Formats: sequence, C-alpha cells, structure tokens
Amino acid sequence: MVGGNIGTPLSAQVEQSTSDTVHVVETSSFQLETTTTFHPWIAVWLNFADDHLDRHPTVEAYAAAKARIFANQDANDWAVLNADDAAVLDRARGIAAHRALFSLEGGAREGVVVDGDWIARRTGTDVERLIPLAAVELTGRHMLNNVLAAAAASHIAGAAPEAMVAALRGFHGLPHVMEPVGEVRGIRFVNDSKATNVEAARRSIESFDHGVVAIVGGRYKGGDFRELREPLAARGRAVIAIGESTARVREALEGVTPVIEAASMRDAVARGYEAARPDGVVLLAPACSSFDWFRDYAERGEVFKEEVARLRNSFGEARAEERKQ
Repeated sequence: MVGGNIGTPLSAQVEQSTSDTVHVVETSSFQLETTTTFHPWIAVWLNFADDHLDRHPTVEAYAAAKARIFANQDANDWAVLNADDAAVLDRARGIAAHRALFSLEGGAREGVVVDGDWIARRTGTDVERLIPLAAVELTGRHMLNNVLAAAAASHIAGAAPEAMVAALRGFHGLPHVMEPVGEVRGIRFVNDSKATNVEAARRSIESFDHGVVAIVGGRYKGGDFRELREPLAARGRAVIAIGESTARVREALEGVTPVIEAASMRDAVARGYEAARPDGVVLLAPACSSFDWFRDYAERGEVFKEEVARLRNSFGEARAEERKQ
C-alpha cells in the first residue's frame, strides 16, 4: 500500500493492514521532526539539499529532522543510502540499521549500481543483474537514481528481478514529476511541478540537452537560484519568472539567459512557447513552493497542463478559421 506524505495517510491504512502488507510511505521532514515511535523496516534517503527553510530555522535543523527516519531502527532493519551524497552518508553515521548503498556516479564499491547496460547489485567480486536499463522509461538522470534506490529497497524486501522489470516497463512516472504534457508545433512541454527546491529544478534542467525554457518561481523557501546558472548556461534558451520570487529569480539568473516575467500560468505557457521556438522544451521546474498562486504543487501542475491544452487548441481553432477563409 502506498501513502504517507503522498496519497492516503498511513494512519488511514491501519484497518486494511495485515501481517503480509508492505506499506510504501513517503515521510516529509515536517512529519519526521515530531515522530517518537515511527520504525520503518527499510528506510530510504535519496538525497539532501537546502529546502523548507521557511519552516525549519536552519539547514542543520532540516537535516536533523530528515535523519529521524533512522532514529528507531535496530539491527534487524535496513537503511538505503545514496553513496554519492556526502550529507546523507554523514547523517547516517552511527545508525543501528544495516546499510545498503546505491550509486549512480560510482561512489559505491558495493551496492546497487549501473554496470554496463544493467542496474546491478555488486557484492565484492560478484555482480547480480537486476534490471536492464532499457526497461527504465523515465526522463532524467536523477530519475534513474531513484530507480536504483527503489531496486535496492525492493531487493531487500525480497522482490525478484523479473518483478522489478515488470513494474518498470510502461511506467513513465507520477503526475507532476517530469511528466510529459505533449507537444505544440514542435515545442515539448514537461510538468515537473514537484521540483519545489533549487536542487530538484537543477536536476530537471540537466535532463535535457538544449533548448530549455524553464518556468521558475513561486513562494521562496530557501536555496540559491544562482545554482541554476551553470545548467542554464549550457542548455537554457530562456527563463520565465513567475510568482512572488520573480525579482529574486531575475537577479540570480539575468545575464546567463533571458529572463521573461509572466503574470499568470497562462502567460507563462504562452511566453514559454514563444521563447522555445522552433524546437525547444518548456519545463515547469519552479524551485519554489506553490502557495502564492495555488493550493499546492498538484494544482500548479494541473493548471500548467490545462494551459498547454488551451494553447494547443488555440492553434487548432486558428487552422479551422483558415480553412473557412
């Protein structure tokens, strides 16, 4: 059963739970900071970056809240850790659980890694192939990193390699996470509304080779927009700045790529389309929360998709008028 910070709260799953039920639960720092008895069998920490500094007083406090996921684990449990993230490894020092590493960048001699055309589990001199890379149909290198983590946790839980492959084939991701929205006259649109911090937005931008027009902004909650300068210099065509953080986005990114201000999501999609012509991609990667204009990141993503559909339909209507004439 899936739930927690996404979908159904864990407390609402209790009545349906049996001794054979496996709960896959996303836990936020807001939830973890007040936990006293939460005891996961397998705890996964994907990465760490500055975030939620509108809520947590310091980066250190935020990291401490995240690390509470390991607090009640014992020697019968597992901690799945990103070997490429020094902050994650540092916070996991001294934990009681067994450590299982995953690495996309070669930071682990043992653990779940990429080996040739395979995701594999490496132990000493042995390599067990788990998933062919061809089975991963997700956009972005950071999404492959997530697959490695999921494979490590699934292996511990007893899932067979063929079951992992079956789960991945045809899976193109969750809504609002590098979600392809469609194409309008050669311009692709991608919805990564859940990229609510700078690190996530950076990884989104780096998922494309060229022609990126990134829609960035919203309610600022920490982080340095200047970290987007390098990936935008290499592959950016423009930035569409939105929401309360518009001025901050402009100050951080102007001079690297054109920064165009938009007063609404409809305006952002239209201006993004024009900036991305003739062959670019308009990427919603806000690096901010959504609470200035929207209820949550999901509503922001849905409105983005609606405006892309509206833009596509407007060209259809224009063609219909041309045929009438």
